[in-house]
Amino acid sequence: MIQNRELTMDDYLSMLRRRAKVILIPALIAPLIGFLVSYFFTPKFTSSSTILVEQQKVPEKMVQPIASQDLTSRMETLQQQVLSQPNLQKVVDKVFPGRNSQEASEIIDDIRLNMRVEPVVSDLSLSQKKPGQTPPTPAFNVTYTYRNAREAQQICNELTGLLIQENQLSVQAAAHGTSAVLKTGLDDAKNRLDELDKNLAQFKQKYVGQLPGDEENNLKILSGLNSQLEANTQTLNRAQQDKTYTESMLAQQLGAWKSAQSSTNPQTLEKQLSDLQTALLGLQARYTDDHPDVIKTKADIAEVKKKLAEINKASTDPTDTSNDKASATEPPEIRQLRLQVHQYSDLITAATRDQGRLQKEIAVYEGRVSLSPAVEEEYKGLTRDYDNQQKTYQDLLAKKSDADLTANMTNQEEGERMFPLNPADLPDAPSFPNRWLFAAGGLGAGLALGGGLAMWLELRDSSIRTEADAEAALELPLLISVPWVGVVAEPVKNGKFKFWNHDKNPEEHKLTIGV
Repeated sequence: MIQNRELTMDDYLSMLRRRAKVILIPALIAPLIGFLVSYFFTPKFTSSSTILVEQQKVPEKMVQPIASQDLTSRMETLQQQVLSQPNLQKVVDKVFPGRNSQEASEIIDDIRLNMRVEPVVSDLSLSQKKPGQTPPTPAFNVTYTYRNAREAQQICNELTGLLIQENQLSVQAAAHGTSAVLKTGLDDAKNRLDELDKNLAQFKQKYVGQLPGDEENNLKILSGLNSQLEANTQTLNRAQQDKTYTESMLAQQLGAWKSAQSSTNPQTLEKQLSDLQTALLGLQARYTDDHPDVIKTKADIAEVKKKLAEINKASTDPTDTSNDKASATEPPEIRQLRLQVHQYSDLITAATRDQGRLQKEIAVYEGRVSLSPAVEEEYKGLTRDYDNQQKTYQDLLAKKSDADLTANMTNQEEGERMFPLNPADLPDAPSFPNRWLFAAGGLGAGLALGGGLAMWLELRDSSIRTEADAEAALELPLLISVPWVGVVAEPVKNGKFKFWNHDKNPEEHKLTIGV
């Protein structure tokens, strides 16, 4: 091929015509070789089963599904669980009894390499697809490839059953595990709530009347107590003044009355007492002590002594009520004054007692009012923790109820479940090797080989065939050309093989390139 020349479509077609045999021969031989090579491989058979996923029968608005994970991702997890050593060992022992540990290990490795779980995407699932989400998967295909068709079918059936069993165990474990976790959390929340409730009750008992909301009542009560204390103080002062005045009036009237009573005059009584004692001595000289005159005189002496003692005592203590009461001969005015003094004394005693009580109550309520901000802050902290814990407890209680419903739904097979829609089939033809695919591969390889050889031959070919080749090779313009003077090829009959014989066109062979 002449370098430094731009090739046209006619040039490429000319190359193709010149190198057609180089391309076609490998392209025809290679598929046959590929087809024959496929017989050197051991045939393998693929068995397939279908698992249908049935959604839960209870609406999700009433009972939330236990499995929130995407079904495709969950199937990948289930597949890994199925491919665990214990599960596959059971399958090998069941399908291939009597195999030693090395053979069983090789079969297990083969199962792990050749098992496939693929979702079935149907038109219905595509129609239910929501924007931004993967389409729901109603079914999965489980395939397994092995060198024996019957054993491939048996293993595929075992793997399908294990997938369904692992899914059921996983759903039940999730349901019961969720319920157990929520029950533990619910118990802890209840214990914490009881503890906070106890602390709150103790706090209320400790600060009764000082809790938030009691401050206004405390201020009203304190105002009322201050008013009562003021009125009580006025009553006490007035009673003390009245008592003092009444006592002075009593003393005046009592002195006047005593002075007016001659019979009760102490000097008179002393003289009368002396006379009676003289008379008694005369009577005792004449009579015995049992004589009536002696007895009467003794009684008179005793009476006079009694009166004299009372008068002396009354003169020293005018407020002594016991002596006043004993004096039954006092006038009503004096007795009335004595009664008033008693009443004022009782009133002062009661007012003093009330004053002390009111002062104590006022101190208590003033203490409550002064402690209200600190108590309110601590009370808010307790109630806030109690409310939060109560809300947590209510949430856990609702979730526990939902989990119990979900567990019951799962136990009653009303939730999501899987079952084999189509059992594993018995393959009637090997899935590998695909002989036609080998032949197609050979065809592609032959074409690539032929094309490469043709390209290599063209690159090494330096023949000058056209005027453009001459101009490119000599790098000089073409001034004239002379016709071909050799034998002219025969024209193409009936247009057949026109493409392959294009180079033998008589018109082209009449020209010879000249410089």
